Amino acid sequence: MKVKLLLCCCIGFTLIVLASRASDFMGWTSHTTALERFSDSRKGYSIVMNTWKRYDLLKQSISHYSRCPRLDSIHIVWSEPSPPSDSLRKFLDHIVHLNTRDGRQVELKYDINKEDSLNNRFKEIKDLRTDAVFSIDDDVIFPCSSVEFAFDVWQSASDTMVGFVPRMHRIDPVCLNLYIFSSFRESDKNHYIYGGWWSVWWTGTYSMVLSKAAFFHKKYLSLYTNEMPASIKEFITRTGLHLLHVHLNCEDIAMSFLVANATGAPPIWVEGKIFEIGSTGISTLGGHTEKRTNCVDRFVAGFGRMPLVPTSVKAVDSRNIWFW
Repeated sequence: MKVKLLLCCCIGFTLIVLASRASDFMGWTSHTTALERFSDSRKGYSIVMNTWKRYDLLKQSISHYSRCPRLDSIHIVWSEPSPPSDSLRKFLDHIVHLNTRDGRQVELKYDINKEDSLNNRFKEIKDLRTDAVFSIDDDVIFPCSSVEFAFDVWQSASDTMVGFVPRMHRIDPVCLNLYIFSSFRESDKNHYIYGGWWSVWWTGTYSMVLSKAAFFHKKYLSLYTNEMPASIKEFITRTGLHLLHVHLNCEDIAMSFLVANATGAPPIWVEGKIFEIGSTGISTLGGHTEKRTNCVDRFVAGFGRMPLVPTSVKAVDSRNIWFW
């Protein structure tokens, strides 16, 4: 009888544990309510979303991200010649209102810019209520669970960039060999190559996370606006015009340089599933890597050194994997 009683207790305990794990897995329980998590607005984050004449994509993105639990506000970076229409404003306000009926009050604001420049996406925002900024493009969607996990990672290292899209740089081996085996000057070896996703996948190393989907501290908006080398900002404005939406854009690389230069530390890559809801981007166009490589070299010259720090660390949410 004692053995049977012990076995019944073990089975009952096992069933209770499995039931609690299952409820967490299925999202049936929550340890904290939305109101508890929002008791201090500094615990939340603000979205700064870049957009350009893609209203359908903008509506989809706002509709999705306004549901994220710890979102405090959405700032739409608007650089079009005409201000947002009344119909667009009413529609987006309605979407945000529908998606925030659990006691949250998500603020939707438009940061209107007179000049068409990709530098606008990092212009200082005076009235941000949170320290954390989630920079995102209007044509990419990440599940709220991934965004919330990335926010948790950022809170553990709030001075660095934490994002979903890693990229890398490396010294051009041709120039390095010429420097070693010939009479090239010291400066001739410092030619760098921009590496895209496949370079990261092949080497397991990265030194940047792109601002199309990344967290960083709001202080870097002020630093970008007031202390970024003027030559770099002028280069970005000149080469990043939205004509046909196919021109070079390098403001994301510039932000990675800025943060690395300030911290001396690498960014953090977070695992996450990306859904691209727009058409293929400029990264699919011919000569993209060469143009981005040119940006890296120009920014090295602007900063007077290479501040990017390579790393192979990757943050993974262990709750979503069976073996680790």
